[in-house]
Amino acid sequence: MIAPINKIIPFSNVDGPGNRLAIFFQSCPFRCLYCHNPETINMCNHCGICVDTCPTRSLTIKNNKVLWDDSTCINCDTCIKVCPYLSSPKIKYMDIETVIKHIEKAKPFIVGITVSGGECTNHPEFLTTLFKEVKKLGLTTFMDTNGHHDLSLFPELLAHTDGIMLDVKAFDQKQHYALTNKDNVTVLKNLNYLLEKNKLYEVRTVLLHDHQRNIDTVENVSRIIKDKCYYKLIKYRPFGVRVEGLKICGDNSVDDAELSLMKKIAETNGANRIITV
Repeated sequence: MIAPINKIIPFSNVDGPGNRLAIFFQSCPFRCLYCHNPETINMCNHCGICVDTCPTRSLTIKNNKVLWDDSTCINCDTCIKVCPYLSSPKIKYMDIETVIKHIEKAKPFIVGITVSGGECTNHPEFLTTLFKEVKKLGLTTFMDTNGHHDLSLFPELLAHTDGIMLDVKAFDQKQHYALTNKDNVTVLKNLNYLLEKNKLYEVRTVLLHDHQRNIDTVENVSRIIKDKCYYKLIKYRPFGVRVEGLKICGDNSVDDAELSLMKKIAETNGANRIITV
């Protein structure tokens, strides 16, 4: 059993509670306009455009496949910047044993792991097996997901999951589709299901330069979650956003006044565990 891994960050304090190892899986069903790591959206199609741009010649083509030599790579990300396909040639296909070795190295310094992406739930069987092994190490298991896949279909995975961080990008279905190219029917189903199962650690909403959309989303989400989990309100920032996203979402951050107003709206609806970023 293998899965495509974009990167592993051995120490992170922004991907769930405490110091955690974060694993970013490659591929995502959404195509969010404001995505900060769009290189995780698609799998590499081995077109080879990136190869000649690599300053250290760490990329080559063999048998019509782009190969990456991480021993000479300087992580300048030139390959990612020139990729027209929202992908990366720097993807490793790892089995469970290899991932566990990374976790064991960091084990003395972490309280658990968080799987993210891309979209980690594109690989539910892999996650289930991984989480079982991580539990044996005495570590906690968290997922950061966009909620596209119906999590009620994976009871074994949920049984081995300690907490889930769920993105609700827009409450209105048309607005959600405009942002992600997908509807939010399953996202909202997951929101209620995870609350019912007491698995929801945090809901996240990015505040855009769209005041009415912000109000609609924050109003509705806060009324549902109340004080049952954290609600993280995140100011949109243009860093890493691709050109077509900047044209719609803007090239500057949402101001503090908008953030403060959305926090007040959420608090009025009973959401008193709010994090603002």
